[in-house]
Amino acid sequence: MKEEQVILVNEKDEPIGLMPKMEAHEKALLHRAFSVFVMNEKGETMLQQRASDKYHSPFLWTNTCCSHQRDGESNIQAGKRRLMEEMGFSTDLKELFSFIYKAPFDNGLTEHEFDHVMIGFYQGEPNINPEEVAAWKWMLPEDIKSDIAEHPDNYTAWFKIIFERFYNHITANTPSK
Repeated sequence: MKEEQVILVNEKDEPIGLMPKMEAHEKALLHRAFSVFVMNEKGETMLQQRASDKYHSPFLWTNTCCSHQRDGESNIQAGKRRLMEEMGFSTDLKELFSFIYKAPFDNGLTEHEFDHVMIGFYQGEPNINPEEVAAWKWMLPEDIKSDIAEHPDNYTAWFKIIFERFYNHITANTPSK
């Protein structure tokens, strides 16, 4: 199987080329990515635990799904594709914000991403792909925030960065009761 290509971008998210995913991570080059957060009617966020044989961050908890857009694919199309591939369901997604982050790993790879953060809503149970996901759970955002503070090593490096921005966004944009 041909290695997936990522879209290299500049700091304005303008495409500047394609590169095999592993090479981009080895060279820490800025590339386009997305992160999906799915919430339910109780205000909980669906987390996934990465599968044991992932090439980095196995068994760590992270957002509902994340990956890289393919050439010619919109952010929403990419998010919906990956949500189905990893979690086995589809829902409407809305882009909330985007930002650049850099997260190095112990294995020499680095995530340097122009990340498009999206939200969706879903009430059912996922049909997880065991090659991608070991487990899943619903958690209230304030409980996630507390658990990251108490047990940071249980979460992926990028999730800790992205979740802080996601949490600030949803709390700033939720009407108080």
